[in-house]
Amino acid sequence: MKLLRVGAKGAERPAAIDEHGVLRDVSAVAPEIDGALLGDPAALGAIQRALASGTLPEVDAAARIGAPIARPGKVIGVGLNYTDHAAAIGAAIPERPVVFLKPGTTVSGPYDAIELPRDSAATDHEVELGVVIGRRLRDCPDAATALGAVGGYVTANDVTERNGIAGEPTWVKGKSYDTFTPIGPWLVTPDEVAEPQALRLHLWVNGEQRQAGSTGDMVSGVGEVLRYLSTLMTLEPGDLVLTGTPAGVAVSRPEPKPYLRDGDVVVVEVAGLGRQQTLATGVRG
Repeated sequence: MKLLRVGAKGAERPAAIDEHGVLRDVSAVAPEIDGALLGDPAALGAIQRALASGTLPEVDAAARIGAPIARPGKVIGVGLNYTDHAAAIGAAIPERPVVFLKPGTTVSGPYDAIELPRDSAATDHEVELGVVIGRRLRDCPDAATALGAVGGYVTANDVTERNGIAGEPTWVKGKSYDTFTPIGPWLVTPDEVAEPQALRLHLWVNGEQRQAGSTGDMVSGVGEVLRYLSTLMTLEPGDLVLTGTPAGVAVSRPEPKPYLRDGDVVVVEVAGLGRQQTLATGVRG
């Protein structure tokens, strides 16, 4: 299924796309799109049956689409997880996944503005496959088991203020601004993603393609990333994992580096997971 949340910020309601491509309100059968729902096969089955009945109300096509998962308990990022990206920025491929955390307040909708930090000079884009946890995972023994804990996949942009990383002992400072994790438009359940290591990723800025890659180029695949993370912390239903970005980010390009500026239009797409379009703005909300 393709699950969404629609409505004004802070007042989103659950929705889903039926077999005819019609967006329907599913709040009568599901109170929220969150970890509790994704970990409950019976609740997901109820949504499927309700969609098939054709009786659920349609959602106004003009309605705002918000982040497709309610605010995650944790947003966990993985850095340097694509071979071409590591090579482009001159970094060694790590022996183990490079892990950082982002606040849940960074998560925003697929058409919401990216609010550039005050005096932003090096805000960068990173198209990523986002993975939403559907089942509690702790000290998982193998990648196959870990992959079974996935509740859904989303298109994501791990926005980064590079000046907040340079010279810092961790990456958290440059990753933590509000709106720095646009996700969606959909959360796609695993039954619709036959092979998470065969998805194309693209990102454009003002119509110019900046990034193009495949999840097949990950250093550590989705299952291995989740297995490893589960040895560091308990992954809980609704947590969001950002699995890394392919080559093409602004920091790897020649001077003057094309960092995001006020008015830039950023389009991000992961095959089968939908396309988002955000506007970089110098006005913070």
